[in-house]
Amino acid sequence: MSIQEIAKQIVENGRGLLAADESNGTMGKRLASIGVENTEENRRQFREFLFTTEGIEKYCGGVILYEETLCQKTESGVPFAQLLEAKGVVPGIKVDAGAVMLAGSQDEKITEGLDGLRERFADYYKAGARFAKWRAVIEIDSHSRPTGQAIHANAEALARYAALAQEAGIVPIVEPEILMDGDHSLVRCDLVTREVLETVFDYLQLHRVALDGILLKPNMVIAGKECDEQPSATQIANATVACFQDVVPDIVPGIVFLSGGQGEVQATENLNAINLVDSDKPWILSFSYGRALQQGALKAWAGKEVNKSATQQIFAHRAEMNWLAANGEYTADAEDNRQAATA
Repeated sequence: MSIQEIAKQIVENGRGLLAADESNGTMGKRLASIGVENTEENRRQFREFLFTTEGIEKYCGGVILYEETLCQKTESGVPFAQLLEAKGVVPGIKVDAGAVMLAGSQDEKITEGLDGLRERFADYYKAGARFAKWRAVIEIDSHSRPTGQAIHANAEALARYAALAQEAGIVPIVEPEILMDGDHSLVRCDLVTREVLETVFDYLQLHRVALDGILLKPNMVIAGKECDEQPSATQIANATVACFQDVVPDIVPGIVFLSGGQGEVQATENLNAINLVDSDKPWILSFSYGRALQQGALKAWAGKEVNKSATQQIFAHRAEMNWLAANGEYTADAEDNRQAATA
């Protein structure tokens, strides 16, 4: 199957992505929040419960895995990648090595991980991964950040990663995340998002990346968490769609939004509003959520195998709500009715 076909398969019918690619350290923080020890078995069990949820293939076209998770198996011995593939869910892999301080900058960040990536891609492909993810962290404030240095350095790293992924027959998810931290306005986020995406696509074209064989994972155009004026879902949706119409080429098959620290229901409501905007949207607009899909399920699990059914019911509910939102069919009644049924 070509990378173009894989990219379309992942987002067909509004399916989205489950981002289960937390590093062991990040997963440790999630587990600590529910009083569970950060062991490989606990990490494995929680993810097995998510991946074996009935109907996941209707709502999620792919799952982003961490390297440890790609190599793990179910309790009965089935490799996670094989389990997902059998369901029609594409296994993916997080390949960046995280963000570090950008040399010569004023405390901005650059994502590392390009060294040895060609060889790692070959190993990941053998293990079953058919798409990958690289996250660039873009810090924003009300006037001076991000700098051109940070934008261009991260855009080039994203493009080099994407070119290597496609060379290996792997679909690259291109993720330039403008953080929600701070007090910047929606208008400021709009300006910065436009500049960042324009620069990213310039570098993708420079490195001869096939734009019909990628998925874009951007932030929504949204105000900072500390901004005094918090926009409505409709305002976020209109600004986001208008921005992407101006800067994202039509040939890109899908845009899978990150949640970026939004609450579970808020992320769903905003995605639904985006899909309800009455204007030309040539791409599938879906989701690639981590905490916004898992947080409720994590609390229900609480590290106990006996809670498997409750964990899966809550995860299935959240996945279904986001799938509805990706099709512009989410409603508060659907949210309330489904929650009542799983209570």
